[in-house]
Amino acid sequence: MPRLRRKIDHFLIEWKQDKNKLPLIVKGARQVGKTSAIENFGKQNYKYMVEINFVLQKQYQSIFDNGYEVDTILKNISLINPNLTFEPQNTLIFFDEIQDCINAATSLKSFHLDGRFDVICSGSLMGINYNEIESNSVGNKQDYEMYSMDFEEFLWAKGYKEEQIDDLYSSMLKCEPLSQTMYDVMKANFQEYMIIGGMPAIVARFIEQKNYSGILEMQRQILLDYEEDITKYAGGLDKTKILNVFRKIPVFLGNENKKFQISKLQNGARNREYIGVMEWLENAGIINICYCLAQVELPLKGNYNPNSYKLYFRDTGLLIGTLDEEAQEDLRSNKNFNTYKGALYENIVGEMLVKEGYSLYFYKNDKSTIEMDFFVRDADSLIPIEVKSNDNPTKSLKHLLQDKQYKDIKYGIKLANKNIGFANQFYTFPYFLTFLLKRFLKEKK
Repeated sequence: MPRLRRKIDHFLIEWKQDKNKLPLIVKGARQVGKTSAIENFGKQNYKYMVEINFVLQKQYQSIFDNGYEVDTILKNISLINPNLTFEPQNTLIFFDEIQDCINAATSLKSFHLDGRFDVICSGSLMGINYNEIESNSVGNKQDYEMYSMDFEEFLWAKGYKEEQIDDLYSSMLKCEPLSQTMYDVMKANFQEYMIIGGMPAIVARFIEQKNYSGILEMQRQILLDYEEDITKYAGGLDKTKILNVFRKIPVFLGNENKKFQISKLQNGARNREYIGVMEWLENAGIINICYCLAQVELPLKGNYNPNSYKLYFRDTGLLIGTLDEEAQEDLRSNKNFNTYKGALYENIVGEMLVKEGYSLYFYKNDKSTIEMDFFVRDADSLIPIEVKSNDNPTKSLKHLLQDKQYKDIKYGIKLANKNIGFANQFYTFPYFLTFLLKRFLKEKK
């Protein structure tokens, strides 16, 4: 089957064309497609590509032992493999799995100053100490974070064209309902995407065989691989605590509250004992953290309670993979997404917002009389986003829109299994259009 198209493809072309480009580090969780994307780019755009994988080819870990001068590094690489060609301006050097050789990141300053070769590094976020990389290569690298496939990339994989996606956006921008055929087809596509997630190997298998056979096994294997990596790369943090948090995320999402509470992890557990654990999982590309706003006002950054948060899987397909056998059958056979108390819809909306570049924030006041799932912003206003399975706004959304004390809020958004509409100061969009939300908020009249 043809290679899956990814958004990083266009980014890499632009990077190559930039006369002032810096060496690039492509960050991302395990199995999101980093290596295949970079390999495809190198083969299509360079006369020569020198690829070194520091996990599979451990002998190359010593190439920096004599220092970081570019000629010295190339000499050491050539000693190990004399058949490699280094032609200035026509060669891409690709250092893969740099979490097993942090010196590769340190060398980026030398490659930048030298300027003869394009360099891309990649590795699992889980094993990379970016504080160490930053101190060694500040000002001499560019970062790109890669995620699992978003819904637009999934539609590309199924054969949909730009024009069809533009039709979706055009209806959104005009606030016109989609035709029933378009709505039904896209809803069905989105339900498939929710179940399988965006891991490229899983998407490719689903597209090729046109059914869910073997998908759950692949999801669960990735979850096991994550646990194995946690025990390998967690460093000074308590690996048992990280695993405990990771395994309990579906439990808390299954609750009505959905807030992650350390005190309920185990008897006597306290927040101070888990400092850094959630951040480590987020930095590893496994979870998204959604913080509770301290005040319903701008700015968002800095205006939140660091001890009040929800944890979501960064790929909803992997959350699906944690569910029991009965839930799996219900989802795959009956497309019943409402049995898991809204956790799946919240998780995938959070995932889609993060893949658009948003940070995640929610709000719940002390009396629990006002609750809102997410907040984003446009140029001059704060926008509450409600994730809902029926057609009516909650009291919370009405309150936030009508109470003049929330002066930063001018309108709201409700995401549901409903067609496009606008009434009473809030837009309604079907869940599957969330991937176009940032574009809409920037361009809407």
